[in-house]
Amino acid sequence: MTLSRSETMSRVRSKNTVLELAFRKTLHHAGVRYRVNSTLFGKPDIVINKYKLVVFIDSCFWHGCKDHCRIPSTNVDYWNKKISRNVNRDIEVNNHYKCVGWTVIRIWEHDIKRDQTGCVNLVLNHIQHKKF
Repeated sequence: MTLSRSETMSRVRSKNTVLELAFRKTLHHAGVRYRVNSTLFGKPDIVINKYKLVVFIDSCFWHGCKDHCRIPSTNVDYWNKKISRNVNRDIEVNNHYKCVGWTVIRIWEHDIKRDQTGCVNLVLNHIQHKKF
């Protein structure tokens, strides 16, 4: 049985992906306490209120990674507009947090796959810097 594009995309998880869970587990083991899937503007994946830090884990497809995003060959116009809206929304979200004095860390899916420890260290370095 072949699924339609719509059925396939509806099965893609938007939160608590395997990648997010692994990243959060590593962050937690490093001693960082956080909130997940917040209702804050832009729905950050990780929120660390104490340090005014939000972390977004961006999938290469949905957030338009220049190296890995491959637009489906059907309904190209729709997908180009959809991904473009997502990229513009990411910029809007970044600007919002900057205006209210928070820091945004955006981590690409491919970066976590390549070097999860390095990505966790980005968060840890920010926290260490805020302590001084």
